[in-house]
Amino acid sequence: MPKCDELTSREANWSSLRVGVLGLGVAGFAAVDALMQLGADVSIVDSAATDPVNERAEILGSLGAHTFIGAAELPSEDFDLVVTSPGLPPGHVFHRQAALANVPIWGELELAWRIRPKSGAAPWLCVTGTNGKTTTTLMLDSILRASGFRSEAAGNIGHSLVGVVMHDKLDVIAVEVGAPQLPFSHTLSPWASVCLNLAPDHIDHFGDFDQYRNAKARIYERTQCAAVYNGHEEATMSMVESADVLEGCRAIGFTRGIPALSELGVVDKALVDRAFISNRMDYAQELALVSDIHPAAKHNIENALAAAAVARAFGTLDSPDLNRVSPTAVQEGLRNFAPAPHRNAVVANIDGVTYVDDSKATNAHAADTSLSSYPSVIWIAGGLAKGQDFGELVQAHAHRIKLAILMGSDAQIIAQTLTRHAPNVPVITLATRDTRAMSEAVQIARERAKSGDTVLLAPGCASWDMFTDFSHRGDLFATAVKDGSID
Repeated sequence: MPKCDELTSREANWSSLRVGVLGLGVAGFAAVDALMQLGADVSIVDSAATDPVNERAEILGSLGAHTFIGAAELPSEDFDLVVTSPGLPPGHVFHRQAALANVPIWGELELAWRIRPKSGAAPWLCVTGTNGKTTTTLMLDSILRASGFRSEAAGNIGHSLVGVVMHDKLDVIAVEVGAPQLPFSHTLSPWASVCLNLAPDHIDHFGDFDQYRNAKARIYERTQCAAVYNGHEEATMSMVESADVLEGCRAIGFTRGIPALSELGVVDKALVDRAFISNRMDYAQELALVSDIHPAAKHNIENALAAAAVARAFGTLDSPDLNRVSPTAVQEGLRNFAPAPHRNAVVANIDGVTYVDDSKATNAHAADTSLSSYPSVIWIAGGLAKGQDFGELVQAHAHRIKLAILMGSDAQIIAQTLTRHAPNVPVITLATRDTRAMSEAVQIARERAKSGDTVLLAPGCASWDMFTDFSHRGDLFATAVKDGSID
């Protein structure tokens, strides 16, 4: 029987390894498929017996996987390995049972790292942060492609990392990493890594903010070349300072201001590099213009700087003195970048009112960034609060919120916060607890909005109480806006 610590590449002996895969979402399905291809004996364990889970289980069961759908506990303590879904919190009963039985637990990242080819594997460039991960990962991928590299964006972005690695014919992989993916990573060693920012999120998943923060900090462990941090956020700097990186790894900062040594920053409306050039003591290399970033909001400038820093770090892989990610490629990559949907996307301008879909603002930190962009807002918010406090958010933006329209399971949490900290802001809390609430919200907003206002969907909450996901929520918002414009 192979030992898990010997499984360091896809060429290792995976045959007859007894693996329990926990959860059958996108990551779980890809994990089962990959492990079965490698010859492992796979059992699928999922406590949810939903239609999508049952359909996937039926497909994989027909191929030889054992299925335990609707299980309340691990069906066996004889597994050699458990591969877990990021949807299961670290303290889940399945994890506790595995730990008591001394069964190793890997997450999606760990499995993907272990099944890379023994030679010629694409290096990983890892991106995490409370907000901006997807945008930065896609910017990074765009820059790498503009440099001529075979690159792919994968991971938390919705494109299975395990699936990408199993068919790896790439030069590099831009990996978006969510905090729930990090607790069960043990050996992965990215070429470069970045934590963009840190704010309370996933508190319900981790139990408290410290555990969430500690999970995020794991992104820097065993980084080889560059641990990139946000110069405006002390939390990310302290993560790098305490990280156990490989010898020779450099700490690289990014700032919206003039960069110090070993930083990227902004000078005279240009993005510049004082980290990956030989004469950085006295010189800054221009990479692109702020006007090349769309939109050129503060948070997006930070995203672009982070993407440029990580890309430039990869450019030193073969030779520190000849960076293969040129300034021209950085500029071209940023110009070519197409934002992912539901991120501060203008849906329509109707009678002087702008309708903006920022459904991806699933926490207070993201909603703060979104609200900051508009002077007069009718704010559509609510959903699953995930244990967050909205006090600072409401206090910071009370002057710009003309009306708050709240929906979802935790609407009252935001309503009470508004009453306490912004009593002059009118609040409408919708009683509807299904997808029809979005049409109601848009209709109310349309009736109350005046020319110059922005109707902003920036929920500050997760979507799962009423919608399939944040994309579904944003799509319904856009549909309601466009349907109403025809009337």
